[in-house]
Amino acid sequence: MGEFQNTGQPDWDWWGRLWVAPGETLRSLGVSDGDTVVEVGSGNGYFALPAARIAEPAPVYAVELDRELLEEAAKLADMKRIENLVTVHADASSLSEHIPGDADVAVVANVLHGVGDKVGLAREVNDVLTSDGRLVVVNWRDVPMEETTVGDERRGPPTELRMSPTETENVVTEGGFEVLRSVELPPYHYGTVFVPE
Repeated sequence: MGEFQNTGQPDWDWWGRLWVAPGETLRSLGVSDGDTVVEVGSGNGYFALPAARIAEPAPVYAVELDRELLEEAAKLADMKRIENLVTVHADASSLSEHIPGDADVAVVANVLHGVGDKVGLAREVNDVLTSDGRLVVVNWRDVPMEETTVGDERRGPPTELRMSPTETENVVTEGGFEVLRSVELPPYHYGTVFVPE
């Protein structure tokens, strides 16, 4: 699938200033009680952990290539007494080899812009979803990096990696999905929900 670009992982406090209520964001994008969830590129669990709270007792698979970030997510889950988080050390190009094909929701948050084979990723995600599953993609808006600041610092991926909603829709639909809906996620993101064709 090619090397992931822009792999810098902001710290928890930084994400907290941008995403005050990640669980509410997930619910607004269709993650529901009892859903089996897969998060691709889960980092240290900023979205995977609240997803696990929503999904409990169903499993939430946190898929990440960086072992240290996975270990941090596992420690946070222990501290918060979250028992349904399953950490998976894997590359997204082989997602279907590591995840049972019965996920209700796949979350790809702040990741798609840095993936080399975006269509291939969409196909792998399609393989792990149920026939009525949903893929939730959260992306930085396609504006110059200078315009996305947090605490007076420019944040987010480089301008040239950012994807418009149309670009996101094009690559994901080529991977076997159709668009269900799209929403703005102020201040700097948008979310698109897809369903398998």
